[in-house]
Amino acid sequence: MVTDQEFTSQLLEEAVTQLSRLPGIGRKTALRLALHLLRQDESAADALGNSLINMRHGIRYCRICHNISQSDICPICSSPQRDPSIVCVVETVKDVMSFERTAQYQGLYHVLGGVISPVDGIGPDRLQIDSLVERVRKGGIEEVILALGATMEGDTTNYYIYRRLEGLPVKITQLARGVSVGNEIEYTDEITLGRSLVNRTLFTDSFQH
Repeated sequence: MVTDQEFTSQLLEEAVTQLSRLPGIGRKTALRLALHLLRQDESAADALGNSLINMRHGIRYCRICHNISQSDICPICSSPQRDPSIVCVVETVKDVMSFERTAQYQGLYHVLGGVISPVDGIGPDRLQIDSLVERVRKGGIEEVILALGATMEGDTTNYYIYRRLEGLPVKITQLARGVSVGNEIEYTDEITLGRSLVNRTLFTDSFQH
């Protein structure tokens, strides 16, 4: 285990402390990364640091779909090549990237920022559900695809959104169950994810059998 006594530099200790705050990075790994950077040219460390600073200060969230963007409206929402009548509801920005890699979808997205999870203290009010309902109410959206992970939390969130949209003039579908139960979207391979999207079914079919 790395202890404070092992550091001969306060600057190194501070770097290790900051790196170890990243998910999946323990103090041993953080020390290895910090020492690696010390062995590189200063320009390499400067480039890394500047890219992180630029990312944090330059990236914002699209005011329409809440995907990451460098402007108020992301390139997907502003693209004339995308179909604005279809909106795919996903949990995180990483899921948008997963769907884009399939090259099977040309509609728009809506990023919730998570799923309903009472155990973790995450209720509907902490997610971008109200803004989704507002988008549908404004008109122009003909189909909402519920594309959350096949988990208990994902299913709960799907059903909550369905109830919020029930009665509005929009078709509500969900991914075909090519995505295994318990799987999250980001860990599903592109072929399976693409097929699940193309073969999507009406959401009501999931609880009428």
